[in-house]
Formats: sequence, structure tokens, C-alpha cells
Amino acid sequence: MAILKIARMGHPVLSRRSQEVADPAAPEIRALVMDMLETLADIDGAGLAAPQVHVSKRVVLFRVPVERVSEQEDDEPIGLTALVNPVIEPLGDEIERGWEGCLSVPGMMGEVPRHARIRYSGLDLEGNAVSREASGFHARVVQHECDHLDGILYPMRMDDLTRFGFEAEMRRLAQAEAAAEAEAREREPEPELDLQDADETAVAQA
Repeated sequence: MAILKIARMGHPVLSRRSQEVADPAAPEIRALVMDMLETLADIDGAGLAAPQVHVSKRVVLFRVPVERVSEQEDDEPIGLTALVNPVIEPLGDEIERGWEGCLSVPGMMGEVPRHARIRYSGLDLEGNAVSREASGFHARVVQHECDHLDGILYPMRMDDLTRFGFEAEMRRLAQAEAAAEAEAREREPEPELDLQDADETAVAQA
């Protein structure tokens, strides 16, 4: 296994559609995935696509660490997953915005709109079919990595470039906005109690 060099924004391999993999169980694909695993572990990332290591093949790795699991009921940690020839199907029209970074766009961060729920499918390294539904960070990381296979980097998905900048500055912005939202929620007035409803509730609970 080897730690591979990451391609950065501007390299041609990141701007073209990657090739389908004819045989997911081929030794060279397994060797590629093993090298990608070691590379991802070295940089402690959440995902990696083959074009990011200068290989124009439709192969991605991703994981959902415990700290990125949302409060949604169907959200759960996902161990390192290798997916070959992935396909994404949006489930519904809901769009969620979230902050993203990228190993190929180092030091930067942006707020990206993504489908809130998706179904993705593909093949594992044995050639077996894989199909899952995903939401939250799970859906986001899969969409992010699969975009690489079509020559798309996350800034190309953004619709407001005022939300794109150096990671340290964007983290400060996100933290300030989160604090302001929390303060606003604390200041929300308590709903007025309807005494008639309160009496009926008391009777029902007696």
C-alpha cells in the first residue's frame, strides 16, 4: 500500500468525467482502493474519490464518523465504504445547505446546497450490488465524492460565493451565526397558555 498524492483544483484529472470500471474485482482496482484507504487514513478525511489521486476511474471511498451523525432517526455512523460505479438518485425535492471542504481545494470552505435525501447504488469490490438510502452528512459526503467522478468540485455547486472563503474565516462565520440563532431561540416569547385548554388537559390527565 502507499500514500498517494492529492490532485488540487486546476489539475485536468479533476475536470473530466471518470471512466466506468469494467471489473470491480480486478486486482488493480483492489490495489487502488487499498492505496486510497491508506491515503484517507493519513489525512483523516471523510471521503476520497479516485480522480483526487490522479486515477480517472469511478471509485469512491467515504465514511460517516459518529461526530457527524445528525439527530435524524435514520442517520447512523457508516464505516469506510468503497463504492464502484456509483449512481445517485435524489429522493424528493428538499435541499439542505451545509459547510464543506475538500482535500483538492485545501484551506478553503463553502456552504453548498445538496439533496437532503438520496438513494445511491453501485458495486463493492467483490462485484456485489450495493444500495442504500441516506440523509444528513451521509447523503452529503456521498454526493460530494460522486461529484468528483463527473469533474465537479463543490464550489461549482455553490449559489452564493459570499459563503466561500478560507476555512478559518468561514468557521468563524458559521460559529457566529450558530450563536446568533441560539440566542434568538432563547429570546422567543413563551406561548400564551389558554386557560380553557389547560383545564381540559387537567381533566384528561386526571
